[in-house]
Amino acid sequence: MFHLRTCAAKLRPLTASQTVKTFSQNRPAAARTFGQIRCYTAPVAAEPFLSGTSSNYVEEMYYAWLENPKSVHKGSTALTSQTWTRSSTCPLPPSSGGRSRPFLCGRSSGGWRFEEFLQRKWSSEKRFGLEGCEVLIPALKTIIDKSSENGVDYVIMGMPHRGRLNVLANVIRKELEQIFCQFDSKLEAADEGSGDVKYHLGMYHRRINRVTDRNITLSLVANPSHLEAADPVVMGKTKAEQFYCGDTEGKKVMSILLHGDAAFAGQGIVYETFHLSDLPSYTTHGTVHVVVNNQIGFTTDPRMARSSPYPTDVARVVNAPIFHVNSDDPEAVMYVCKVAAEWRSTFHKDVVVDLVCYRRNGHNEMDEPMFTQPLMYKQIRKQKPVLQKYAELLVSQGVVNQPEYEEEISKYDKICEEAFARSKDEKILHIKHWLDSPWPGFFTLDGQPRSMSCPSTGLTEDVLTHIGNVASSVPVENFTIHGGLSRILKTRGELVKNRTVDWALAEYMAFGSLLKEGIHIRLSGQDVERGTFSHRHHVLHDQNVDKRTCIPMNHLWPNQAPYTVCNSSLSEYGVLGFELGFAMASPNALVLWEAQFGDFHNTAQCIIDQFICPGQAKWVRQNGIVLLLPHGMEGMGPEHSSARPERFLQMCNDDPDVLPDLKEANFDINQLYDCNWVVVNCSTPGNFFHVLRRQILLPFRKPLIIFTPKSLLRHPEARTSFDEMLPGTHFQRVIPEDGPAAQNPENVKRLLFCTGKVYYDLTRERKARGLAEQVAVTRIEQLSPFPFDLVLQEVQKYPRAELAWCQEEHKNQGYYDYVKPRLRTTISRAKPVWYAGRDPAAAPATGNKKTHLTELQRLLDTAFDLDAFKNFS
Repeated sequence: MFHLRTCAAKLRPLTASQTVKTFSQNRPAAARTFGQIRCYTAPVAAEPFLSGTSSNYVEEMYYAWLENPKSVHKGSTALTSQTWTRSSTCPLPPSSGGRSRPFLCGRSSGGWRFEEFLQRKWSSEKRFGLEGCEVLIPALKTIIDKSSENGVDYVIMGMPHRGRLNVLANVIRKELEQIFCQFDSKLEAADEGSGDVKYHLGMYHRRINRVTDRNITLSLVANPSHLEAADPVVMGKTKAEQFYCGDTEGKKVMSILLHGDAAFAGQGIVYETFHLSDLPSYTTHGTVHVVVNNQIGFTTDPRMARSSPYPTDVARVVNAPIFHVNSDDPEAVMYVCKVAAEWRSTFHKDVVVDLVCYRRNGHNEMDEPMFTQPLMYKQIRKQKPVLQKYAELLVSQGVVNQPEYEEEISKYDKICEEAFARSKDEKILHIKHWLDSPWPGFFTLDGQPRSMSCPSTGLTEDVLTHIGNVASSVPVENFTIHGGLSRILKTRGELVKNRTVDWALAEYMAFGSLLKEGIHIRLSGQDVERGTFSHRHHVLHDQNVDKRTCIPMNHLWPNQAPYTVCNSSLSEYGVLGFELGFAMASPNALVLWEAQFGDFHNTAQCIIDQFICPGQAKWVRQNGIVLLLPHGMEGMGPEHSSARPERFLQMCNDDPDVLPDLKEANFDINQLYDCNWVVVNCSTPGNFFHVLRRQILLPFRKPLIIFTPKSLLRHPEARTSFDEMLPGTHFQRVIPEDGPAAQNPENVKRLLFCTGKVYYDLTRERKARGLAEQVAVTRIEQLSPFPFDLVLQEVQKYPRAELAWCQEEHKNQGYYDYVKPRLRTTISRAKPVWYAGRDPAAAPATGNKKTHLTELQRLLDTAFDLDAFKNFS
């Protein structure tokens, strides 16, 4: 009762009861014995729900019910919070489902003939219908209507596949013919990409809310089959929309998340998302969660699916009120949904509505549920649909008569039939019509880039200097910083005076210049404010005043865009999903997620595999999110060495065996436009600066994967002159050899290709061996799309040189399997491409320092032993 009492003191009541004697708050947990049993036979009625007085009444009823359930009128227990439930007789006894504890069971739910129509027309098609919980549709409409009444004008929704078509049709108001034509197997795809199944698609629609007569925008985010994966994406998009419209309290933009009972209890991303709900840089000021609790997960009973009494118990971690309601009682459902919407509007905290229902069919329409739940489904087969039951109730009460009911049914059936007829005229499938996050004005009217070129990413010297001066100072008076930080800022200042940048300054200048141009920047991840390796320091902390901070980046220009840098919770899956959703909202923002170490990104693999990599191909949805993944073999062991570049490169969509037309105009930009994401490993701070600016200056958006360094952050040779960052300069996809070998290319015996940090190991070793004229080292900075044109120029420059790829990663990891076939295609397979690097291994790196150094020396020996490959010729 604690949670009920704490929320009761504040919530404005919606129904009422009489004031009764206050019971002691120190009650024993077990059922109590009353001196006299008191019967509560009157339903509640006049005072607002959950006021400070009626909470005592509710508590008294609860203890009375524990002793004798018949002593409490069933109308008095319609609403619940936390573990409170509506007392309903379950039509499916516990034994029918093989359950070990009694679970609530809604007998049916209110819906509108949509599922029945689909079943008639396409009985053999998967559609993951809502039968058994059709009440979800009026429930969502009630939440939206009440929220609109309270001032919300934008609702962002996320949901799984079950009931999605129904929601698209009857809540979002997608044209029915556009839904029906999706069932046509002869429909031709007109968009680029591979598309997705109809029950994964999203939608964006602005319409008049008929109840409030106010405009409301509804967005249903596209999702994969991976249940609950879209939760943080919806949260991130909601946060972004609130940010861009200045909605600092969540009064204009809100989110609704739909869940299944098994996934809500079983998927850890639900827990991660809840823990973002009240964090300063992640809160969306309350989400309404609606659980379609059909008491089964595919074929798994609740007793096998969770250890908690209710599937919604995970929401207790944030003290969210949880309303368990029988979905066979449409009026109770509507009532609960109004309360949930009021709660969110009043307190701006999460709230959960648990629609206790059932699933009339199997997991899909082709599945046979009697194999595994025979008794349960014998009971379900006997259930009347809720529309029929509710209609019979209304007719019996004289609210409507039978002809009026049948007329309404006929009207809806006619609408569906007419839309079905129109759907036959659809010959082409346009996935862009299902876009969940349009960017008005960014593309042309037909969705194409406004140009296929990219301007210079360089800056004027005065801009570079100004940003560098701010980056090396404290722009707030009477602010005491740490002594060690004072030395860092002093070093930065000296670099600026010398017209040079290190890694941290290069990032600062890229960010600062984009802020000047009105581009919002959001950098999120674990420890990003300081930086895992203590190099960034974008948030300064006063050493004498607790919680007093300063972000110099927000003091660069008078009318700059805001800079958001925020340490995240210790979550990868949830936070990366959140940032992906944030990046969906606008193309005019640079959104970056940095892993603490690149190794840890794989706990967010679902977001990478299902959203970032194929998102545009599946949903025609571009996204410019940037992943910063610290990577490098530096003797730190198997979990602090590798961002697994081989996995990102494996998922690139270019063909290794096809040489593109290198003479094509704007070849490099066309490559970027055709790829599914961009993968780079910069070896210089200047190139890092350019690739960040290019990300925004491109006329389209692609995810950008950057393998960032660790030791190079402070490496004395990892510096870039201002000269390489001035107007007219660009990101270098390939950095060619510029030493003695380039002066006499005829004498070069070996051309080494590499990427990233290993370049500095190679040049140091080459110098020590005196091979500067015989071995050329060329850096491939952009791995994907592969720079065929520039690589070919390098190969042609050294006609007598043998070719080798050198990497510090193990042979079955890193870049070799991606680069080798593309190098071979570039040279028409005229020469072999040799390998210099670590041997294949199961783990990314050794944990032994001596072994690490031995492996490094071995790969360097191979790289510079000019006879190393003769035995293999």
